[in-house]
Amino acid sequence: MRMLTLHCDYIKFKPLKKALKNAEELKDKGEIQVKEPLVVLTAVENGDDSKTVAQLIAAVKKTSGEVKTRNIVLYPYAHLSSNLAPPDVALERLVEAEHTLQKEGYKVVRAPFGYYKEFELKVKGHPLSELSKEFRAESLAITPKEMIHRTQEIIEEKYDPKQLLRQISKTKLDSSKLKDNDHRILGQKLDLFSFSEVAPGMVFWHDKGWTIYNELINFWRDEHKKARYKEISTPQVLDKKLWQISGHWEKYRNNIFLTDYEGRQFAVKPMNCPGGMLVFKSQQRSYKELPMRVAELGIVHRQELSGVLAGLFRVIKFTQDDAHIYCTEEQLEDEISNVMNLIDILYKKFNFDYTIELSTRPEKRIGSDKLWDKAESILSSVLKKKKIKHKVNEGDGAFYGPKIDFHIKDSLNRTWQCATIQLDFAMPERFELEYTDKDGSQKRPIMVHRAIYGSFERFIGILLEHLNGNLPAWLSPIQVRVLNFTDRNTKAAEKIISQLKEEIPQLRIDSDFRNSTVNDKVRDAEMQKINYVIVIGDKEEKAKTLAVRERGNDKPKFGVKIDSFIKDLKEKIEKRV
Repeated sequence: MRMLTLHCDYIKFKPLKKALKNAEELKDKGEIQVKEPLVVLTAVENGDDSKTVAQLIAAVKKTSGEVKTRNIVLYPYAHLSSNLAPPDVALERLVEAEHTLQKEGYKVVRAPFGYYKEFELKVKGHPLSELSKEFRAESLAITPKEMIHRTQEIIEEKYDPKQLLRQISKTKLDSSKLKDNDHRILGQKLDLFSFSEVAPGMVFWHDKGWTIYNELINFWRDEHKKARYKEISTPQVLDKKLWQISGHWEKYRNNIFLTDYEGRQFAVKPMNCPGGMLVFKSQQRSYKELPMRVAELGIVHRQELSGVLAGLFRVIKFTQDDAHIYCTEEQLEDEISNVMNLIDILYKKFNFDYTIELSTRPEKRIGSDKLWDKAESILSSVLKKKKIKHKVNEGDGAFYGPKIDFHIKDSLNRTWQCATIQLDFAMPERFELEYTDKDGSQKRPIMVHRAIYGSFERFIGILLEHLNGNLPAWLSPIQVRVLNFTDRNTKAAEKIISQLKEEIPQLRIDSDFRNSTVNDKVRDAEMQKINYVIVIGDKEEKAKTLAVRERGNDKPKFGVKIDSFIKDLKEKIEKRV
């Protein structure tokens, strides 16, 4: 049995038509809405029995207790598994879970089984709002004797590399229900990235996609250097003890990849924060070093059920643009304001509008009310001084402190929570972070977590759909393509390419000298979303000018001087406009 729990502000769902002949009969087929629920997306698998249901119920009770809700929505969600139980068995298990939870005092709504349904939900943003788990029936469990036998089989295993290679296939994309600007379709058309079943939820970046990725990093690094951040890199695999100290072991153990080394258990990091703590603790710190701004482009891994993976939007391996700021209470307000300014710079570069939400103390939290009063007051004060309209989400803060979340709006009017600023009083305490103050006493710094892109992978997916793949010149994998009108113009076109490369060394330029019509070659360049297409014919060769077609324009500009084109393009790339 597999489940994905989502702590939501609300969920709405409505049965549309039967997906199974033996779907349960419904008295009411109207829309159902539940507020403040724990939504349990569930896939019942072959072999699941009452003991598996008991495991499910125990997990639901634990999570509902942690997020403080008694409203449970059991939602059949077959997409989580490819090993589904027969429909009658699946329905029986779900009804069993429903009745058991109701007997224990929970308000349970079970979405209809065997129907196509439309649904809408809004997931909260705290650490426990999205959790995935898998349960195995005892009948499917492996005994120690079987484990020894299987281990011996692996040792003696004989395999045919060619046969294994045939089993490894590129993940096929079903585009029948996707819009043309879906980033997964654009990723294929523009040859940006791909996925494979050998690494579920992990991106294989192609040359062109990796170019976009690295240009975003270059922009990020330039702005962070201006803002006086230090960049670090921490290991991806760390001892279990570190995650127990940080508290992630208790909260995220089911979503962490684990491995053993010389009798010690290690975790592939799901977050960057604990490693950053050790960098701060690596030497005695002084008040003179504060505020200390430390950024990391950290690769993290989180276990996710295969059914919830969605292109670049939800992956297992991704890069977070984390930063942690260590400062005094007096410095805190300025630091938060500076982070907001940096977020504004990066988002405006891509023409993203955004809204801001302030999330306050949850019921389950650490720290005194006095400390929370002070933290919330500081965040509220910054927003008021900057005269920023914002929504207050009562009780939706992290367990360690309040936060400010930034929701960007794309060209389809969808909103995405990407950037976040979080105050943290727990980590400095747990890791006993200290600095020496002016009077020689040891003080504890206040810590700010923040991210701007959030996940690089998801941000690129959002950006591709927002711009329909029409990236600005500084970000495009191919910025210029040069075409020859006829074969006799090829040498002149090659000369133009050499001149452009010499004047703009970082220019990404290619050519199309195929024996085809100019219209065909221009059409191919447009399909590839190339910013500038230069055509060199007899007139251009004789006048030493260019015919330039800018992406989005139906007609080219003739008689463009080479020096003028170089100056304009160089400025756009260097200034990232």
